[in-house]
Amino acid sequence: MSETAKPANRLLAALPAEEYKRLLPKLEEVSLVYAETIYESGDIIRHVYFPNSGMVSLLTRVAEGDRLEVAVVGNEGIIGLPVFLGVETSSNHVVVQGSGTALKIKTEDFLKECGRGGSLPKLLQRYTHALLMQISQTVACTRFHLIENRLVCLLLMMHDRMKADEFQITQESLSNMLGVRREAINKSATNLQQNGLISYSRGKISILNRAGLETAAACRCYFIVKEEYEKLPTI
Repeated sequence: MSETAKPANRLLAALPAEEYKRLLPKLEEVSLVYAETIYESGDIIRHVYFPNSGMVSLLTRVAEGDRLEVAVVGNEGIIGLPVFLGVETSSNHVVVQGSGTALKIKTEDFLKECGRGGSLPKLLQRYTHALLMQISQTVACTRFHLIENRLVCLLLMMHDRMKADEFQITQESLSNMLGVRREAINKSATNLQQNGLISYSRGKISILNRAGLETAAACRCYFIVKEEYEKLPTI
């Protein structure tokens, strides 16, 4: 990786040049492969990841074998945030929901850089607030809003992070992410498809009408979260 190339991850891109240059030799570019598990719940966090592209889901266990998505992370954030907060293990099942790349760093090197007291801890504090906002909004949306509205919010967040109109996602994955039966996902996706908003077949979704999807996101949860992330440093 060139020292002069600006990173695609927004947190790294917001670092002063000298701090990023110091961190760069410890960063390794890796692929994020669809459906790959990064951490299981209870795993020791040995590496921290700064996504460049793609999307990662944080899922929490609600019953034996059942999981519910509480947040998604793209190039605006970091995977392995608990170690910054003094926690060595992951409380979430963390899985790649959209293929891409990330910059990986050993936890001890990451914590050493945080201990220097430069810009990185301040950026991570601000990101932590945005992530907590997303998690709390997800909880409210899950409790009070219709499945179709929740699906629309998720698709919009995926579209933002994948930077593409078509991406791979199965009904099973959507079912796990939203914590509902596959039949409910199928019904909601069919409604969106009939309205010309998406095309959905064989585990792939195409966004056909982004503006229409935003109008369909009547619960406003997507926009509340989006506005919070827009306050983060930009590239």
